[in-house]
Amino acid sequence: MSTRIAKLSLVACFVAGVWLSVIAQEKRESSYAPVVTNEPFATTLARMKAAKKGVMDRQMALLNERYDLSKREAKDVKMTRGKPIPEGPATKLASGLTWDKLGAMSPDQIKDGGHFPAGFMPLPHANHPEGGMLFPKMMIDLLNKMGEGNRLERFDLDFDLPEHFLPEFPPAIFLITRPDLGDVSQGKLVTLDNFFELFNGIMNPKQLDGLRLLVSQFPQQQFNNTDDRRTEKPSRGVACLDCHVNGHTNGATHLIGDIRPQAHRRRIETPSLRGVNIQRLFGSQRALKSVEDFTEFEQRAAYFDGDPVIATKKGVNVLDRGSAVHEMAEVQELFDFPPAPKLNLYGKLDPAKASQSEIRGEALFFGKANCSICHTPPYYTDNLMHDLKVDRFFKPRTINGLMATAQGPIKTFPLRGIKESPPYFHDGRLPTLEDTVEFFNVILSLKLAAQEKSDLVAFLRAL
Repeated sequence: MSTRIAKLSLVACFVAGVWLSVIAQEKRESSYAPVVTNEPFATTLARMKAAKKGVMDRQMALLNERYDLSKREAKDVKMTRGKPIPEGPATKLASGLTWDKLGAMSPDQIKDGGHFPAGFMPLPHANHPEGGMLFPKMMIDLLNKMGEGNRLERFDLDFDLPEHFLPEFPPAIFLITRPDLGDVSQGKLVTLDNFFELFNGIMNPKQLDGLRLLVSQFPQQQFNNTDDRRTEKPSRGVACLDCHVNGHTNGATHLIGDIRPQAHRRRIETPSLRGVNIQRLFGSQRALKSVEDFTEFEQRAAYFDGDPVIATKKGVNVLDRGSAVHEMAEVQELFDFPPAPKLNLYGKLDPAKASQSEIRGEALFFGKANCSICHTPPYYTDNLMHDLKVDRFFKPRTINGLMATAQGPIKTFPLRGIKESPPYFHDGRLPTLEDTVEFFNVILSLKLAAQEKSDLVAFLRAL
């Protein structure tokens, strides 16, 4: 009898061990999002709407800790359609610290002393554990005014960065095929309702069809008809040009889909499509090799956080490579940089048109500041990827659900027309060009003087 009891005990222990192992495995981070929802949509809606204020209060407290969010504008520099350039730096420094003192420190001194500005740390999504596409209020409001309703409004989140740190809206449109026309936007937001009116007679039939697809809404992770959407009413989805507005950007944000677990995913600010025709890498870190790859990847993967199971559930838009993808890519390759009247044929300043500050800034760009090592003229990109190793300056930590640690290489974004694309860096952590210059002054240990930094900003505004 005792032998039998012992055997039963062993079996029980084995079963219990297997069960505990299963529980442990269930608690591990998964690469997959849950496919089946466990609560009615009405319950999800009520729960997340009730939590919204707390989530947004937490995010805005973080932004106010990091930045001076007040509206400061450059006096004599504007974007194409007249919006003033935001002026900085907006990043806050610890008490007693100055930019000169910070710039004189070594990476170890900054890291060990905890002196790295909070605004230079990776920026989390407004609700990092939740993530998803998030659109600025100016976009939602204009669509509503145009009769499309507030179709891009989420019930659980609002956009976090103030509008004065975003590109002008709607932005101008320049085409490499018709530079003689200048801005062809007519001050309008291009949508499915007006694209034909605006571009018939300017684009060829194939391009018009590509533009039609770029402004057509297709299901996306948060914007769809399923009961795990983040819109109150069922949604037809989003369009490519809902983020890449008028072939540029409105600053819409989401999380990169190619990293797991969730805490290690990175916020990504929508990059401009201007100048796509001269680029050879797409996606800030994926190194996609063509506009066609980027177009197909966006709708088949990025729209659904890189999860093909969820894509199937919510209604993936499978694009035909030989027709739809080709047409959409051709249109994207038409979007040009805004004019830069102070640059010559080689992408350098024309001394007869440039100010002395801009000329000094150009000398710094190609000299002491080392900017041109990655940002080579005439478009100021090298079409490569680089790791700035920003993690040298801080100790890993969790920030509102984001694990701030080593982030690896990102692609070199073009600097042509850069004054029209705030905020800066891949996650939008740098609100102004002044913040960007201060950031690289620290990261690259440049030890630039105040006047040198001012001159460098002047040059960047001229690109």
